[in-house]
Amino acid sequence: MLAQFTLPIGPFNFSIKTDNTAVVKNLSSLYGDYHFSDDSPFIDFPITITTRSLVRRFIKPQVDFFLDEFAPFKPLPKDQSFAMLEWGMNWCITTQAHQFLIFHAGTIEKNNKVIIMPAEQGSGKSTLTAAMVYSGWRLFSDELALISVTDELVYPCTRPINLKNNSIDVIDNFVDNAVFSTIAKDTHKGTVALLKPPKASVERMFEPAPLHCIVFPKYVANSEAKLTPINQIDTFQQLIQHSFNYHILGEQGFHLIASLLKNVACYQFEYSDFEQAKKLLSSLVD
Repeated sequence: MLAQFTLPIGPFNFSIKTDNTAVVKNLSSLYGDYHFSDDSPFIDFPITITTRSLVRRFIKPQVDFFLDEFAPFKPLPKDQSFAMLEWGMNWCITTQAHQFLIFHAGTIEKNNKVIIMPAEQGSGKSTLTAAMVYSGWRLFSDELALISVTDELVYPCTRPINLKNNSIDVIDNFVDNAVFSTIAKDTHKGTVALLKPPKASVERMFEPAPLHCIVFPKYVANSEAKLTPINQIDTFQQLIQHSFNYHILGEQGFHLIASLLKNVACYQFEYSDFEQAKKLLSSLVD
């Protein structure tokens, strides 16, 4: 028996069908502040998470991810089912939502000013994003910066924050009454848990805002927080490296980045302490 959810998230409508009780439980827990609907005039991404076969329900159980009837990934162990859903949702957006220029970046907002934080895996991007949005900032995403090719605004894609390994305990200690998904161990990213987003961010997930600055974060143990300005050429090159679909948008993507860089400041950001990070990032928008 498949449970079904229709879930609006920012500019997208997801339909999620599953026979996996862990997926249902985690959706109910982490998406409890969202507006679930039984129907929608249009579904962008019809997803199914289902047990691979009858035999696999009992012997090394595995689950499959389908978009419509297409399975883009190999099956994963059943205890990674909710993480698989979240990764699959990212894949849906980055491979198909080309009305946006999309970057691998934490994206936060304060005072109607958006900061995007492009970074490689392991830089502390999602950990920093989680700390900031539970310190008064609005969460757009910890993974995706969506910049419209038509109005150049940044659009929220507010979903649970993906934390890995030591970051899980770090944020659990930093955020009072943090709500996490079930923990998935031995994934290709290590140990993974997803953090419920702040309710205030969920309530405003349909409100885009202008890009104010670009910050490339890097966690460096025991370092003092510091912002170092970088020039437009270096920023342009780094943004291309962190974009999911610049190569698809081509000339349109080139002109969009060029237009954005005329109006935004760009920095390298080194940090180790959340309070110092919060103070410096706030100085950019206050």
